[in-house]
Amino acid sequence: MTEGTGYRILVINPGSTSTKLAVFDAEALVAEGEVFAPSTAGAGVWDEFPLRLKCVWEWLNREEIAVETLRCVVGRGGLLRSVEGGTYVISEAMLSDARGNLQGTHASNLGCALAHAVAEATDRALETRSERPLLPPTRGVGGKIPALVVDPVSTDEFDAVARFSGLREITRKSLSHALSIHALVREVCARDGRRVEGSSFVVAHLGGGISVCPVRHGRILDANNANSGGPFSPSRAGGLPTQELLELAFSGKYSWEDLRKKTLKTGGLKSYLGTADAREVEARINAGDEEAELVYEAMAYQIGKEIGAMATVLSGAVDAVLLTGGLTGSSLLMDKVRTRVAFLAPVEVLPAVEEMRALASGGLRVLRGEEIPKSY
Repeated sequence: MTEGTGYRILVINPGSTSTKLAVFDAEALVAEGEVFAPSTAGAGVWDEFPLRLKCVWEWLNREEIAVETLRCVVGRGGLLRSVEGGTYVISEAMLSDARGNLQGTHASNLGCALAHAVAEATDRALETRSERPLLPPTRGVGGKIPALVVDPVSTDEFDAVARFSGLREITRKSLSHALSIHALVREVCARDGRRVEGSSFVVAHLGGGISVCPVRHGRILDANNANSGGPFSPSRAGGLPTQELLELAFSGKYSWEDLRKKTLKTGGLKSYLGTADAREVEARINAGDEEAELVYEAMAYQIGKEIGAMATVLSGAVDAVLLTGGLTGSSLLMDKVRTRVAFLAPVEVLPAVEEMRALASGGLRVLRGEEIPKSY
């Protein structure tokens, strides 16, 4: 491949069973793919690292992407220590926390290590060239190939009051679709000629899980944890009455794993209607299924109620309510939600920001000097 724009960025996004890969020249996508690491049954997530890295190199070779053309490598940030949102230089401290599964075990923890390994190999490859290209210094990084993460899963920008749960033993944690939400707010502000620092939105990410967040000056001040609170979704139960949940837990009918599956995999639409597919639910409504219509109305009701609650975090000063995620493909659901929250602010339905593009955009901002990467 040619040198392109001089802003060639490799993005590495490891998931539970595969690693998504993409190469961008500035904003232009030039290659993307998904590689499945060989099974390491019974092994820990870090036992997969050598195999996943090997798959990355094989994919680059298949796509005929010369490592010497890369100018930045961005990995998905995992369950690291709690940090504010932004783009971070991958450091030894970050790699140590990731390898130690600091806040939990997840494939996303591999993202920083994979990006760091490829960036180091790129630097070595450039050193061996008889005429190493002169790389412009990158602010906050220097003359080496930057290895970065953007808005890791552990992004935490909560106000202090948002951490209280009601029990001293339990602290509310910041878990949301931070990468996509931050990228969406940037896009909307850029489109409207608005400064992120002066903006105020309620963003509802509506997918398999639902996150509703008040975002002021680009900071996510609060969020319902989609795994244990907020509206029910296609497959998650959302917030449940605690006393009744305790009765289920100690009824002797369910194990811990049974209830975990019941609340995360077979709750929500799946529990009430036997399907987590919103398209099927709509088809049943259109065929006259009154139960399906009531359940769908209830989901919209809970989404609207959560949006209203998060608007109070912003004291009602909301520029717009932004609806995004896979469920926005349901015009029926969007109409139901819009009807309930339109009095708060203009409501806009937007496609979900792609994670790979959001990650690449963070790297591009650093290469262009528009953002100084943070130290971890």
